[in-house]
Amino acid sequence: MPRLNSFRELEHLRELLREQRQGITTTVMVCGGTGCQASRSQDVIDAVRDELSTQGLDQSVRLCVTGCHGFCEQGPVMIIEPGNVFYCHVSPADAFEIVSQTVMKGEVIERLLYTDPVSGEIFQTEAEIPFYRSQDRQLLSKNRMIDPCSIEDYIVAGGYSALTKVLYGVAPDNIIKEIELSGLRGRGGGGFPTGRKWKECREAPGDEKYVICNADEGDPGAYMDRCVLEGNPHLVLEGMMIGAWAIGARKGYVYVRNEYPLAVKHSRIAVEQARELGLLGKNILGSSFSFDVDIARGGGAFVCGESTALMVSLEGKVGEPRPKDVHTVIDGLYHKPTTLNNVETWANVPSIILNGASWFASKGTEGSKGTKILALTGRIKNTGLVEVAMGTPISTVVFDIGGGAIDGNMIKAVQTGGPSGGCLPLDKFDLPVDFDVLSEAGSMVGSGGMVVMDESSCMVDVAKYFLTFLQDESCGKCLPCRVGIDRMLEIITDITEGRGRLEQIDLLEELAETVSLTALCGLGKTAPNPVLSTLRYFRSEYEAHINEKKCPAGVCKALITYWIDPDLCTGCGVCVQGCVHQAITGGKKQPHVIDTQLCQKCGICRSECKFDAILIT
Repeated sequence: MPRLNSFRELEHLRELLREQRQGITTTVMVCGGTGCQASRSQDVIDAVRDELSTQGLDQSVRLCVTGCHGFCEQGPVMIIEPGNVFYCHVSPADAFEIVSQTVMKGEVIERLLYTDPVSGEIFQTEAEIPFYRSQDRQLLSKNRMIDPCSIEDYIVAGGYSALTKVLYGVAPDNIIKEIELSGLRGRGGGGFPTGRKWKECREAPGDEKYVICNADEGDPGAYMDRCVLEGNPHLVLEGMMIGAWAIGARKGYVYVRNEYPLAVKHSRIAVEQARELGLLGKNILGSSFSFDVDIARGGGAFVCGESTALMVSLEGKVGEPRPKDVHTVIDGLYHKPTTLNNVETWANVPSIILNGASWFASKGTEGSKGTKILALTGRIKNTGLVEVAMGTPISTVVFDIGGGAIDGNMIKAVQTGGPSGGCLPLDKFDLPVDFDVLSEAGSMVGSGGMVVMDESSCMVDVAKYFLTFLQDESCGKCLPCRVGIDRMLEIITDITEGRGRLEQIDLLEELAETVSLTALCGLGKTAPNPVLSTLRYFRSEYEAHINEKKCPAGVCKALITYWIDPDLCTGCGVCVQGCVHQAITGGKKQPHVIDTQLCQKCGICRSECKFDAILIT
C-alpha cells in the first residue's frame, strides 16, 4: 500500500478495505495467542485453511487468526460469525465438520460447544458463557476481531481514527486535560494518574523527550500485557503516538520481555507496517508530527519492570533502579524527560480520545476509573484472562467468573497484585477491585495478577514462596532489600521447618515494615506485602507452626507426617508401586504401613490411593 499523506487518504483506505470485504459472508476466528498455541491452535488453523480451500470457500469465508480470547484453559477456541458460535477444545480433525456443517449450513456442532462443569448446561455463544457474562471487555473484545499481523484489520475496525482526531483537531494541552478528566491511572502497578504524568513531562524543560511502553511483565502467572501486545499491537502503538504528540516526544520504545517471542514478533511487524503507511516516521499523515518507535527486548530481570531500572537497561547498562529524588518525567531515559506507561494504559488511550473522558469515567469507582484486565489463576474452576469494570467485587471475579473452588475444597484467600501483592481472606472478598481500597487492606491491584487459594494452601508457605521469588529477583543494590528480604526469608523458613519461636513473629513484622519504608525502589518497598498481609489476616497459622509444630494445611513437610489408616486401606498395593523411596510395606490385601524415616513426603502415594486411606497429620 502507498504511503498515506493525509487523514483523508487514511479514511479513503478505510472505506476501500471495507468495500473489499463486503463479499465475505462468514468469518472464522481462531485464537492464535500463546495459550492456544500451546494447545495446537496452529494445527487447527492450518486444517481449517486447507478445508476452506478444498471446498472452494477461501474467497467468501474469512479465516482470521486472532490474539487471546481470555478463556485459555478451553483452547484452542474458535468463534464463527454470523451467530457468534463459540467452539472450544477444537482439534484439527474437527475442521471438515466445522466447514461442512457450521460454515456452509449454519448448523451448530454441539460437542464443540462449552459445557458448564457444574450444571452441565451447554452454551452456544461467548456472551452466554458464565466466564464471560460478568466481564466488561473493553480492550480484550477487540482481540477477537483483528489479526494482529494485519494493519488492514486494525484500520477496518476504526484504528488510527483517534490519532487523526488529535493531529487535526485537538491541541496537546487539551489531550492531556481529557486524559486527566477520564481518571485513567497507570495499569502497571502503581496506579499513578496518567494525565498528571503526561502534564509534568510536557512542562519539563528540554526539547528532546521520550515515551516508553513498559511490557516487561514479570509477575508469576501474569500475562495481561503479553496478550494485549500479542493480540492488538497497533492499539498500543496508537496510544503511544497520541501520548507522544501530547507531551512533545519524537521517539518511543516498547520494552518487552525477551521471554515473550510472539509479542516481540507482532510488535515488530506492527511497527514496520505503520512505517510503510506513513503512520510512523516524519510528518505523519502530512502533519507537523514526527515520531518513531523501536522495539527493545528486556534482559529477563524482574526488577527491570521498575521505571528507572527499565530506563537504565534501555541505555545498555545493568538494570538497577535509581533514587527517586528526581522523577523520570524530568530526568528519565538518557536523562531526558520521559513518560513511561504500561501496555494496558497505552491501549486505553485511543478509546478515551474517541469516546470522551466522561465515557471512560462512567465505569469504575470514584478513585479508580475504567476497566482492569486480570490474570485469574489458582484453585478455581475457570482460569484465564478477565476484564472487569473497576469497582467489581473480588467475589464476582472469583465465584461468578472463576466458578468457585475445585475439588470440593473451601476457598481460603486470594492474592492480588503479583508477588509483591497481599493475601486477602474470604471475608474480604466483598472488597472492590480498586487501587486505594486494596492498598488500605494490605494488598494492591498491581499489574492485575489474581491467585485464588483454597484450604489446601498454607499461608506461611505462600509468603515463603513469594519471598523466595523476590529474593532471587532483587538486584541487591540497596541494603534494606538485599539484607531485609534475606532475613525475612530466614525467619519464615525457620517457622515452616519447626524451628520458629514466638518472638520471631514480632521481629518479622518489624523487619517487614522497615524494608517497606526504606527500600530504594518499588520492588523492595512492596516485597514485605505477602508477609504483612498474611500476618494481618492469618496470624493463627504462624502461631500453629510455632506453638503446635503443626501446619494446619498439611503443606510444610517438616511439620507433617504421612500415615495409612488401617481401616481404610485395602492392601491393593498401588501405593507401594508408586513410592520411589520404598517407604511403604505390607502384604497383599493387608493394611500397609509407611516408614516415616524413609518417607520423603512427596505426596505421590496419596494422589494414587483410590480409597483415601493415606492421611496427613
